[in-house]
Amino acid sequence: MNKNVFVGVDIGGTTVKLAFIDEIGTIQHKWEIKTAREEAGKYILRDVSESILTQAKELGFKKSQLLAVGVGAPGYIDVENGVIIEAVNLGWKNYPIQKELEDRLQLPAVIDNDANVAAAGEKWKGAGNGADNLLAITLGTGVGGGVIAGGEIVHGEIGMAGEIGHITSVKSGGASCNCGKTGCLETVASATGIARLAMESVHTKPQGYLKRILDEHGNVSAKDVFDGANQGDELSLSIVRDSTEHLGFAMANLANALNPEIIVIGGGVSRAGTLLVNYIRQSFDKYAIPLIAKSTTIKIATLGNDAGVIGAAWLAKQKSAH
Repeated sequence: MNKNVFVGVDIGGTTVKLAFIDEIGTIQHKWEIKTAREEAGKYILRDVSESILTQAKELGFKKSQLLAVGVGAPGYIDVENGVIIEAVNLGWKNYPIQKELEDRLQLPAVIDNDANVAAAGEKWKGAGNGADNLLAITLGTGVGGGVIAGGEIVHGEIGMAGEIGHITSVKSGGASCNCGKTGCLETVASATGIARLAMESVHTKPQGYLKRILDEHGNVSAKDVFDGANQGDELSLSIVRDSTEHLGFAMANLANALNPEIIVIGGGVSRAGTLLVNYIRQSFDKYAIPLIAKSTTIKIATLGNDAGVIGAAWLAKQKSAH
């Protein structure tokens, strides 16, 4: 390989995705390794570093061709100092990830929250189309978010900007959230939240498509709800309307404050595609300032599982440019 590359690393609870990505954002090589979570995650960075060096050697990269490494990781991160304050599912607490990686690889390293990194990936090479003002929302097990303003990731005072999933959506009587509050957006708009709404609804109205699914499988998933909605099932449609009403309302308020050019929606729930966007759009247009509604595009993310490594490489590129 005769190209200079950035190393993109996306650390998840089960696997670590890695890639060598060139200066224009094209993946030259990607692979993944298992996340070694034993003993409070103390072997994760050792494995990551060894894997990077082994792959580089096998592919014929010289050490000088690896320019910098960018990392996306779950949890609360002190971006300024490259320290993970807490990543519960990895066992890390006050973990100096940047320093350890720089020591092991002898390369500049930069670290950010995985949702921010995915937002950067979509901005650089995905649905964001290079937009400098972008909001990214990930609808998965939880609801994650990243804010890019003026071409930079917004971190806020203690690095917690973009916690979109914890905007309060149900002011009283809402379901408990992992963050310790109740009624968060995550409890009604994540895959888990939509499934919960479905299970509650199907018990009060035990008929139709969702009841059949419940009888066959013993539970109902968010995918089942969207499948039912696509088939015109009334209960499924009412759950989709309820969930997207909350989502569109939160997104409109964020857009009124931040005025993004594009809002990108990713994560497992985004596979619902046009149906999801159309319902969000109705709610969004109702609550956004008309001029903002008119100038904001809502799109489904396009990078899938590559968003993290591409965004991590973008971070590394920004770091080496400064």
